[in-house]
Amino acid sequence: MKKLLISLLILFASLSANAQKQAKVYFTSEITPESLVRIYDALGVPAHGHVGVKISTGELGGNNYLKPPFIRNLVEKVNGTIIECCTAYGGSRQDVNKHWETIHEHGFDSIFAVDIMDEYGEMRIPVKDQKWIKYDIVGDHLANYDYCINLAHFKGHVMGGFGGVLKNQSIGFASSAGKGYIHSHGITSKLPDAWQHTQPQDAFLESMAAAAQAVANYFGEGNIVYINVLNNISIDCDCDAHPHAPEIEDIGIVASTDPIACDQAAYDLIYNIKADEKNNPEPLKQRIEKQHGYHIIEWGEKIGMGTSKYKIIKL
Repeated sequence: MKKLLISLLILFASLSANAQKQAKVYFTSEITPESLVRIYDALGVPAHGHVGVKISTGELGGNNYLKPPFIRNLVEKVNGTIIECCTAYGGSRQDVNKHWETIHEHGFDSIFAVDIMDEYGEMRIPVKDQKWIKYDIVGDHLANYDYCINLAHFKGHVMGGFGGVLKNQSIGFASSAGKGYIHSHGITSKLPDAWQHTQPQDAFLESMAAAAQAVANYFGEGNIVYINVLNNISIDCDCDAHPHAPEIEDIGIVASTDPIACDQAAYDLIYNIKADEKNNPEPLKQRIEKQHGYHIIEWGEKIGMGTSKYKIIKL
């Protein structure tokens, strides 16, 4: 009897420990300006100081990015500045002037303060996991921000398989040169040379995870939160000027203080969709699997950025 009691106590302690290791992920199926504010409030990590809201302002010609009217209530609540960086592949956002034209065309600067963080320069920040990249190259205006809302549009991506908060925090915060450095897994930050060194694929994904961790560490605990919006879910990224039409119905919003759990929850929502007349998740799944996209979550967890174990809290 005593042995049984001890065994049960050990089991209970183990279950309790595992429960404690679970990250909280908040979920709402409502995708409205009001629900975005509610899910942010639920995180319980109030904004302070100079607040950056990191989104993708979208490539000119695309239409799946998070629109200004949708994010307006949240950005105004935290008195935030929209923060972005230039791209590394041509298009309408690699050149600063064209990037500003795109921001204006998409209506961001008429409502919010907007900062292209690498408009005037870049800086290096430390990287903990130096398997591939030895530092992260970000826009030097990052130093102006005390707190960040990583507000990502969860969708597919031609090179990463999918893009959520981890991609938004790695490629999204990197300057043009920094993007080249991550894509070439530390070989070069020179463009277009970096595009000659994009393989092996896992090296790129691991470099993204390391860069995302660098930004998280730069802000520090309690100074950054993570939100994935699952709407207009195309197999293509908002960096694509002509993305494929969405083939999945809008799902909702997930949010967490843990970036690994936040992307894991969004990933699981995609993989739990049943195919029917309104949903065809197979193209996105195939893209993710072709690019081994899940590995960014695996590697991010391995290097200590967060946990893939989570508990959903529905709002």
